[in-house]
Order: sequence, then structure tokens, then C-alpha cells
Amino acid sequence: MHRQAKSLQLRHLDAGSCNGCEQELTALTSRYYDMQQFGLDLVASPRHADALVVTGPVTDTMKEPLRKTWNAVPRPKRLVAFGDCAAGCGVFQEAYASHGGVAAAFEAPDLVIPGCPPQPADVLKQIRRLQTGDEKPSAPNP
Repeated sequence: MHRQAKSLQLRHLDAGSCNGCEQELTALTSRYYDMQQFGLDLVASPRHADALVVTGPVTDTMKEPLRKTWNAVPRPKRLVAFGDCAAGCGVFQEAYASHGGVAAAFEAPDLVIPGCPPQPADVLKQIRRLQTGDEKPSAPNP
């Protein structure tokens, strides 16, 4: 028996990504993956979000906007590190303006979705687990 899932509104924040993760996140809205059939949606305002999805290694210029966006998401809220860079193990971790992912720059995420970039089917599976409360945060692959 599966738990009934409530809708989950996601606010995306690009914290210095190469845009590979954004392409895969956008693919979730296509007819093929159709994340809206599961009650998942991307929203334009953090005030309408249940979870903040962060891509990128968190650069110097995005650290403060990340904090402000997170503070604007109403409680209860979830933090999702999308892709290896946000998880702290991507190719940009040693860059001079990188803070090493969400956990190193900000706080520990509720969910880590590994991959460079993650495959949309895997993303959908992980976010659905977060949505239903069956999540077990995955660890990044260093």
C-alpha cells in the first residue's frame, strides 16, 4: 500500500551551474516524464514553494541569494541538492569562486540527487520519494 502523496511545489535556484542540470530538470516537464501528473510543479516564487532545488556548486555571487531564497520558502520546507556540483563532488568544486556545494556553503540538504547531470527518470524517482515521505537521502559519490 502506497502513501497518498500531496502536491510538491519546487522552486529552482541556479547557484552557478553549467546548465546541464537545468536541461534535465526542464525535461521533467515534458510529455515524456510529465511530472505534473504526480503533483509536482516548478513555481516562480519561493513563497509558493515547498522545496528549494539547488543546482551548481554555490558560487561567491550566489551564496547570499541562496540564503535569501531559502528564507523566503515557507515552513515546512525541504532543500534538494540537484547534481554533483550541488552535492559537493562536481567538476567545479575546486574553482576559485566555488563554495563546494550546498552543504559546504549553506546547510545540509534533505535530499541529494547525484549525477552529472542526473537522469530525469532518477530525479523523478527521488523527488517522488521526498514527496511521499519515503525518502532516504542519498550520499554524493565523491
